[in-house]
Amino acid sequence: MNETTRIPSHVAIIMDGNGRWARRRGKERYEGHMAGMDALRATVRNAAEYGVRYLTVYAFSTENWGRPQQEVDALMHLICKGVEMETPGLIEQSVRVRILGDKSRFSKEVLESLDRIESRTAAGTRMTLVLALNYSSRSELTAAVRTLASRAAAGEIAPDQITEQTISESLYTAGMPDPDLVIRTSGEYRLSNFLLWQASYAEFYFTDTLWPDFDKAEFEKAMQAYAARDRRYGLVREGEPGNDE
Repeated sequence: MNETTRIPSHVAIIMDGNGRWARRRGKERYEGHMAGMDALRATVRNAAEYGVRYLTVYAFSTENWGRPQQEVDALMHLICKGVEMETPGLIEQSVRVRILGDKSRFSKEVLESLDRIESRTAAGTRMTLVLALNYSSRSELTAAVRTLASRAAAGEIAPDQITEQTISESLYTAGMPDPDLVIRTSGEYRLSNFLLWQASYAEFYFTDTLWPDFDKAEFEKAMQAYAARDRRYGLVREGEPGNDE
């Protein structure tokens, strides 16, 4: 990395491929999730060292509740206990953890674990690790609309005062910058209900690499691809004949 490298402030990752990674090796799915936690640990370290300010990872979607209950329970336990075990290291790296999503379906044990993680890392200033848990972008947008509709009905805000800014401020991600780069592993090419509003002008990077194999070299490939992009946000550069987007 040199001084001219363009570094994304906010990187969001759809961590995909744990199950396929395990199946190809004749392992159980939970072993794939465990390997995925190792990849997350490494990616947090790599992102912080690179200068990324926010790292958001899609850890558990609302659709994941439809998986076998045994896998859901194992995954939730792994996420909570895994991150709690990593908390001392996150504190040492000055990484703050923030939970993103609907917490209403979580058990008391999970909620207490998540609260401990957030409170113990609250002083971190180097990078914010955002865990999207029980997250759905459509549900997030629906909740934001309901909030603004309630405020309008109560006379707190006029309908014509509802703007992109007020909508953004009503989302789970309020106070965070929009992602500059969205990475998806495992060869899939879709957002899967992840940060639909926030990723409007994000750059996308897709890789065939399965998430447990997403190491420092793969992370740097994504950073280099981002650095080569010409981000115009729908505008035309001075001197260009027209907008080809």
